[in-house]
Amino acid sequence: MTDVCLFNLALVDLLLVCTLPFLAHQARDSWVFGDGMCKVVLGIYYIVFYCGIFFICLMSLDRYMAIVHSVYALRARTRSFGMMAAAITWVIGFIASFPDLIFLQQQTALDGSLLCSPDFPKQEGNYSSYHTWIIFGIYKMNILGLFLPLFIMGFCYFQIIRRLMSSQSAKKPAIRLVFLVVAVFFCCWVPYNVSAFFKALELLGLYTECSSSKDIRLSLQVTEAIAYSHSCLNPILYVFVGEKFRRQLLRLINRAPCRLCQVIKLYVPSERFATSVYSQTTSVDERNTSV
Repeated sequence: MTDVCLFNLALVDLLLVCTLPFLAHQARDSWVFGDGMCKVVLGIYYIVFYCGIFFICLMSLDRYMAIVHSVYALRARTRSFGMMAAAITWVIGFIASFPDLIFLQQQTALDGSLLCSPDFPKQEGNYSSYHTWIIFGIYKMNILGLFLPLFIMGFCYFQIIRRLMSSQSAKKPAIRLVFLVVAVFFCCWVPYNVSAFFKALELLGLYTECSSSKDIRLSLQVTEAIAYSHSCLNPILYVFVGEKFRRQLLRLINRAPCRLCQVIKLYVPSERFATSVYSQTTSVDERNTSV
């Protein structure tokens, strides 16, 4: 189950990172890749945007089941169940990307440059319906991309910490990692969602000054970059701190003949691995309960 979740999370992060050069070029200049690439690149972006968050929620539920309900988890946390859960998560992420997905197309801006974005329906000379679609998308992102994941992660990790605190085998590094995972998610996604929320308020007419509009636009650019960085932090939080992964990595490096791999081995600690709540190797308490 854990391996399936990690694989899909890595796939989501890689797909998201692959779309960033196209979006960066558009932000700096214009969209020059055509209408077909617009639908493909932005379509992938919207789907993996939600799938990445949903897979983090799935991993939180997986760890909750493994530690808090370890006996039942022996039957539920199988590879087949993980593949089924991953498929459902992809479907939910695909559904969450609507309606933006169906309106994606290459457009011509007022200054004549090309851009790629959802072309929501709008009446001639009236942008109220167009703004309604944008506001709906922002509120959808706030709910599905922030409030719901924080609620799921908060519940799961609160129960995990309670279990670890009551266990004699509980270790402080595991509890610190739990707080780190939640804190990183909060710091990466909350600023972007707050900036988007103020953008929705601007479209509702609550902020009409030019200076306020410029501040909101600038904050969206900065906080969006911070949100993207979460995909680069995921490997550190969910993989590299895991005991099993580092043990397998060292084994792979030892078998590799290249000198560079031997140099890398010097910087990867081989003993006293930090306990990770995302490692396939479960805690002592979990194994005892399972037995």
